[in-house]
Amino acid sequence: MDRKDYEVRTKVIRETFNDERQLICIEDKDELKLDENVYSGGDIFITDDGEFIDLEFQTKDFDENELVKYVELAENLYEKHGKNITIYLICPKGINVSVRECDIKSEATFTIKLACIPEDPCEMVLKHIKDKIKRNEILNGDDLHALSMLQVVCRKEDRNYYRREYFKIINRLQY
Repeated sequence: MDRKDYEVRTKVIRETFNDERQLICIEDKDELKLDENVYSGGDIFITDDGEFIDLEFQTKDFDENELVKYVELAENLYEKHGKNITIYLICPKGINVSVRECDIKSEATFTIKLACIPEDPCEMVLKHIKDKIKRNEILNGDDLHALSMLQVVCRKEDRNYYRREYFKIINRLQY
């Protein structure tokens, strides 16, 4: 993750979730030592006090299956590291949240917080990449991966739009 991406994500954590802790991004997810079958999380940070923060852009409806996925991630991180975990989920317009806030019994210490925003995270990623191109910045591997994944994680009715944008950008890149 480059410096600007880091700044954007930490700003989201600070402003959306009122979390002012200092954050260090974990670049190599192998450091987390998660079990093979456990969801690996989004952007994982470690705080200045050694706790973990997982920042996610929820791209599909938040139901029981999604909640179980995040609880399993938190429990696995806790089991491996013995540190508190906070999972921050950004839910854009059009995402249906069908689970209620509830107490989750676990030996792990974790918090899962959702924030519903009016923006679409796929559109936010695409705008960020287009802005980098306008500033003549080189797209890194994370940018290219995110760009390629937009057509997979977006809403079904938006797939062709994101495919078209992906093709436009990829075909204009100079190697």
